[in-house]
This record gives sequence, structure tokens and C-alpha cells, in this order.
Amino acid sequence: MHIGTRIAAAQLASVSRHRRVVAAAPFTGLLTVDGPDFMSYAVAASPGSAVHEVTEALAVLRAAFAPGRVRFELVEEASPGAVDALVAAGVEVDKRMPLLTMDPADLTLPPTPAGVVVELVTTAEQATQARTVANAAFGMSLGDGDGTAPPPPVDGGSVLATLDGVPVAAASWTAVADEVTEIVGVATLPSHQRRGLGALVTAHAVQAGWRLAGATLPWLTPGDDGADRVYRRLGFVTRANAVHLADPAGPAESA
Repeated sequence: MHIGTRIAAAQLASVSRHRRVVAAAPFTGLLTVDGPDFMSYAVAASPGSAVHEVTEALAVLRAAFAPGRVRFELVEEASPGAVDALVAAGVEVDKRMPLLTMDPADLTLPPTPAGVVVELVTTAEQATQARTVANAAFGMSLGDGDGTAPPPPVDGGSVLATLDGVPVAAASWTAVADEVTEIVGVATLPSHQRRGLGALVTAHAVQAGWRLAGATLPWLTPGDDGADRVYRRLGFVTRANAVHLADPAGPAESA
């Protein structure tokens, strides 16, 4: 099995636990119940299988995603033919990114700057602080959370870095499936960027996901070339390719 297929299968199993699932073979829609729109997207329903026909699937997904647009997050090697078939149907490629993985046993934690403490998020207060950092870093609201303590590590978790007691950076890992987890939400306050904090919390998230939840295959996609360089210095390498697509047609146009 190609590693990209394993990752795509684990992504489907992991994210399905916390989304409304819409069957639309050869895809599966994963819609957030109360989160921001970017957390809703479709993935391969049967990773490893070739995709040829997407017309009926698009109709089902457009209805389910309405009034929003359908987005796809695919691992190219896990869905042969899917990108070409979607583009031929009018869906547009939003971005292509290397999919990076590493062996956490080979991880070397970066040095911790003076005054910085990195901790596992274990309380509702820390979860709120991590979310506040992410909101500021990404310039968008990820919501306020539900005010409860984080779930068991196997269902995902976060680490939070503070500088002299002030929250400044955070990173998370997703629910683990088949020992696979995605490292997400790597965020640093704009006022504290370029100090190595993003690399630090990423490394701690990888380590925590491995030691606490058994995630032996962490993966991520870099948002830009700068992030790509940071992750590669930690030991991440390209093992597959991620493709994000967006459907420009809404439900009305597709009727």
C-alpha cells in the first residue's frame, strides 16, 4: 500500500468521528456541524481506488454543502484519476502541496528559548488560550470551543507554548487512526513569529501524539515555502502530494 493511501484512509476514519458524513462515491463529504466552512470538505471514499466518473457525486455533494461550495482535500496518489475527472467536470484546483511525513523516533526537539514553556493542553482554560492564539495567527475565528476539557490523546490534542506566562504559540494533532495523525493548527502570535516557536510546538505535537496516542506516522502539509523549510529541518520529508480543489458552481448553477 502506498503511504499516501494509508494516510488518506486514516484521514477518512479520523475526521469522520467528528463530522456529518455524506456518502457520495467515489467521495465522502465531511461536514462540520458548527465550525467554520473551511473545516467542511470531501475526501476519497475508497483510498487506493481509481476515479473515473464524478458527475453524480458532485450533484450529491453540492446539495449537501449548500449554501456553501464543495471543497476537496485529496491525496493524489490515493485517488488516481480523481483530480483530472474533477477538473474536467468544472472543479478548480486551489493548491497543490507536498505531503510531508516523518518517523517520530527520529525527532530532535529544537532548543527551548529562555522564558518559554511548552505544555500539553489538559484544561478547558488552556484549550481556550490555544484557540485564541490560532484565531490571532490565522486572522479568523475558529469559534470559542465548548468550554470542556480536551479529549483523550487518541482523539487528538494540542500543545501550548507560553512566554513568561503569556500564550504565544500552539499546535495540534488530529484523532489517531491506524497510528496516523495529521499535525494541524500550527500557530504563532504575529508579534512572536520568526523566533522558532512554530517549529518548537510542531515538534512537541509530534512527540505528544506519538508518546501519548501511539501516532507513529505524523503528516502535514506546509502552507508556504517558509513553513516547508521549518518542517523539513525537523525531519519531515515528502512522501506524497496533496491537492485541494474547490467547486465554483453552487447548488443553483448545478441544477
